[in-house]
Amino acid sequence: MCFGIPMEVIQVEGFAARCSAKGAERDVSLFFIQDEPVAAGDFVMVHQGRATHKITREEAACAWALYDEILADEPESGG
Repeated sequence: MCFGIPMEVIQVEGFAARCSAKGAERDVSLFFIQDEPVAAGDFVMVHQGRATHKITREEAACAWALYDEILADEPESGG
């Protein structure tokens, strides 16, 4: 199963952005959404290092709440 990760844009340079989520930062390609203006403070959905579309802060928070709930239900790895 594949899903996107909501991330906040920290900095934009051309078709690249530095984004942050849950304390982790990544460089993300904005090429797929080049027709949409993206600025620091915006939120994007990221899949395999590429922003697929812009989302609202509320949509990002809702997605993270759902992901946190799913992860909380995962059994502990016995490693």
